[in-house]
Amino acid sequence: MLGGGPVGAMSISRQEEQMRINSRLEQAFADSIRVKQEFLAAQGEAVLVAARLLAQTLKDGGKILLFGNGGSAADAQHLAAEFVNRFRVERPPLAAIALTTDTSILTSIANDYDFREVFAKQVRALGRAGDVALGISTSGSSANVVTALQAARELGLKTMALSGGDGGPVAALADVAVVVPSRSTPRIQEVHITVGHVLCDLVDYLLFPEKVAGEQNP
Repeated sequence: MLGGGPVGAMSISRQEEQMRINSRLEQAFADSIRVKQEFLAAQGEAVLVAARLLAQTLKDGGKILLFGNGGSAADAQHLAAEFVNRFRVERPPLAAIALTTDTSILTSIANDYDFREVFAKQVRALGRAGDVALGISTSGSSANVVTALQAARELGLKTMALSGGDGGPVAALADVAVVVPSRSTPRIQEVHITVGHVLCDLVDYLLFPEKVAGEQNP
């Protein structure tokens, strides 16, 4: 009766659990690939427009101000680092500032005024006509991103958005809106960081074509 007791039942349960977890793994990757493919078909041209705007801004001596909340804050910092340091090729530093990093500024504004103002005040302090304000929001409705983009437009900055779903008010305030057609926050975030890396690559290509041409592993 080796196969009919509790040991056999436990063995089947483990097999079922392995099948279920494998299914979740495969489904997550399948969903991510599908959303990326849908995004490329719907928004590929918008990414090219965004890359050209960023490249021209930097070429003209402007800078990029990036901001968002949570995972989007991490994306803002990540992309600012890629521009300031380097992405894939050796080239001069590019002017980009994440408005999500100075805890003293963020907490003083939130404490003295309102959390909706934490990025807008920095845009007013640091932004100049000719710069780009790049707001990142998976929902498209983050109040402090909306307020910052409004401030940027008032100051004459170009505005850009990485958003999700239908784009929301964040996309509506952007001169260039890149919107992921999904309601899943993880899938939107995955596309956002892919778009960010593609923008870094395209900006390098547009500004330093001879360096990119010599890259060994594109």
